[in-house]
Amino acid sequence: MRIAFLGLGVMGAPMAGHWVAAGHEVRVYNRTASRAVAWCERYGVPPHCASPSAAEAVEGAEAVALCLGDDPDVHAVLIEGRLLESMERGALLIDHTTGSAELAREIAGRAQEEELRFLDAPVSGGQAGAENGALTIMVGGDAADLDAARPLLAAYGRQISHIGPSGAGQLAKMVNQICIAGALEGLAEGLHFALAAGLDPAAVISAISQGAAQSWQLDNRWQTMVAGKFEHGFAVEWMRKDLRIALTEARRNGATLPVAALVDQLYAEVEAQGGGRWDTSSLMARLERLRGSQ
Repeated sequence: MRIAFLGLGVMGAPMAGHWVAAGHEVRVYNRTASRAVAWCERYGVPPHCASPSAAEAVEGAEAVALCLGDDPDVHAVLIEGRLLESMERGALLIDHTTGSAELAREIAGRAQEEELRFLDAPVSGGQAGAENGALTIMVGGDAADLDAARPLLAAYGRQISHIGPSGAGQLAKMVNQICIAGALEGLAEGLHFALAAGLDPAAVISAISQGAAQSWQLDNRWQTMVAGKFEHGFAVEWMRKDLRIALTEARRNGATLPVAALVDQLYAEVEAQGGGRWDTSSLMARLERLRGSQ
């Protein structure tokens, strides 16, 4: 297939690379043009595959995927930039950006007017999941459109789930981030307590990791948390963006999210420490700083 991928960050670049490996003709666009050129070199595709504009990238494409930063970025490209009007009628548009359900529904309506198929399909699994083709993809939209997209999504998705109509994929991603926020603060407090109590963290983790306390975060982050290493993974500033979206939606639907709201405030303190680009497990750094100041 002739397809286009817009947004070559730490997630988008390897995801687009999987499409090349699957044998598709891929054109890419990135706001920082040098990143698109570097992507072509890395994945062994001709330099002309790095398009100078989003409109040129999607020209003639049967499918287009986006992996951008936030709602304003998606709105600027698709709606303000009139990208929907530039796409081929009947083409499939897949938005992997973590954004609001409200914007996803707006795009779905506009896509229908332009005779396009649209899926909101945020992902979970981080950079490692993108590089290893093992992402979890939560999809909102028409089931038939998802069936058409599955071969493409399977290039980088290990778990592809149809959640419901347009916007449902974004809502499911909000659930994912709400759960992660609470789990990370719980893990940070547990490890912080173990250190304060003079326990061997490795022995404690060995004991609890086979029981009800086990989680992906515990398995993959406890060692770096104890070591105070956070220059990796999913950035605090991006998690705060995701929590903002979830908390805004909660105000709309009446859900009560006291833990998510609290963790967002705690992340604000981490940012104040200079940790905006630290991994989300850096909640541990805040606690250890407080312990050290006592």
